[in-house]
Amino acid sequence: MISDTVVELSRLQFAATALYHFLFVPLTLGLSFLLAVMETVYVITGKTIYRDITQFWGKLFLINFALGVATGLTMEFEFGTNWSFYSGFVGDIFGAPLAIEGLMAFFMESTFVGLMAFGWGRLSKTKHLLVTYLVALGSNLSALWILVANGFMQNPQGAAFNPVTMRMELTSLGALIFSDDAQTKFVHTSIAGYVTAAVFVTGISAYYMLRGRHMELAKRSFRMASLFGVLSVAGVITLGDALGFVGGHAQPSKLAAMEAMWQTERAPAPFNLATWPIQSEHRNAWSIQIPYVLTPLLTHTLDTTVPGVDQIEADALKRIRNGIPAVAALKILSAEPTNASALAQFEAHRADLGYGFLVKRYAADQDVEKATEADIVKASKDTIPNVFLMFWVFRVMVACGLLMLAYFVISVILSLRGDVHLRRRFLRFAPWMIPVPFIACETGWITAEVGRQPWSVFGVLPTWMSASTHSVAYMVFSLAGFVVLYSLFIAVEIFLMVKFIRKGPDESHGGDTPMHEKPAPVLAGDLAVAALTMRKER
Repeated sequence: MISDTVVELSRLQFAATALYHFLFVPLTLGLSFLLAVMETVYVITGKTIYRDITQFWGKLFLINFALGVATGLTMEFEFGTNWSFYSGFVGDIFGAPLAIEGLMAFFMESTFVGLMAFGWGRLSKTKHLLVTYLVALGSNLSALWILVANGFMQNPQGAAFNPVTMRMELTSLGALIFSDDAQTKFVHTSIAGYVTAAVFVTGISAYYMLRGRHMELAKRSFRMASLFGVLSVAGVITLGDALGFVGGHAQPSKLAAMEAMWQTERAPAPFNLATWPIQSEHRNAWSIQIPYVLTPLLTHTLDTTVPGVDQIEADALKRIRNGIPAVAALKILSAEPTNASALAQFEAHRADLGYGFLVKRYAADQDVEKATEADIVKASKDTIPNVFLMFWVFRVMVACGLLMLAYFVISVILSLRGDVHLRRRFLRFAPWMIPVPFIACETGWITAEVGRQPWSVFGVLPTWMSASTHSVAYMVFSLAGFVVLYSLFIAVEIFLMVKFIRKGPDESHGGDTPMHEKPAPVLAGDLAVAALTMRKER
């Protein structure tokens, strides 16, 4: 049996690498499309300022893109090194979207990124704009295939377990790609990236306006990003509601943990605005509630019952008992694949096979037929994720979303009024908003992944079975190595970003640099030209 410590360290390592990597992904997704919008304005208007805007933000995009690729490379290898049983069990399904994502990232996306970076002056305006749109499309399609794979883990569709080969097999590629969870999560994640980019651009533009530098570029960038952001944040909140609705049906345990619902309450149930969950006692120490709000918020009705932890654990008890014969039948089929009675027994209980695996962890000699009632009760309690963590990270994510909505509404109003550069108090606040969408994205990812526990594939394969049989020392060493390496990547990202932001855009058009910032020879030359012009006019 795999050590619980090794399983937890494997989870922690993958969580660390995923969360580090996800610091780069949203900005790549969002900036790619925002660059396409900026360049579209340049092609339509022909104004040089919009070319300079596109090129400046394009430099920051390229820094983020390069480090995002570097941090993402190792994650796909981790499935084979740290999650070997998982890879063998679901490789037929999980491998397909990952392979397509690799083709997207390294052939389509990276090729067009090179053309976008070095194509200025070599491609026509229209062709370069097309390349920029293809970069944006490639970035977002790359994310699509990752989220299709993740959607399968959240709500397995388009696959079935084969008792002869002892692994999951793909039955419908269409069902895998177009599952509600995968598609809703893809749109939600992509739009969250647009919000991230919009906050990033407005924050840096505000920094320039505060210092009176690159004013034309800063004001125009701020306006475009604000409009882009207010539409995106409205979309991400709407899609977040849809994702909660879809996820609530597929994973009621995640929903109960997010809302700290220990008992099933009659509809319409109250909403816990804030509480202190105590999981060992199945209760909340205290709660601040809003009556009647939870049911319409989660189900969009007033009379649909939202199951609490008590009901979910009771349902899990039944499913574990029903799954035990399926696991017992598999033991026979592993030695005698053609055993008709074992196959019939498996087919009668196959729907709850995963729940049978849950109790294997506690049964004597990992023989489910030796599982006691106490073992089954322990396994049923495992079906509820960490309620305290789920409750609070979800609320941090929602709070960040509402804060960004208010920020963009104010940004749009001030920008359209044309006096945002005079609102110094707001401009001082804007750069401090830059971390907020990253916090929202990270807490959203934690909500999705922790909420799936104890499953690596929900309802099918428990996490404790999925890990490789490494030693604790190996896991500690590799985890420490990844944390140090990825921390260096973050440091490099911040250093390069700050360096290029301080340097600012290349000044290829006149009138953008304030007089007091120009070097003395340039200023003297400007004055001389002005004097000669006035003399000729006389």
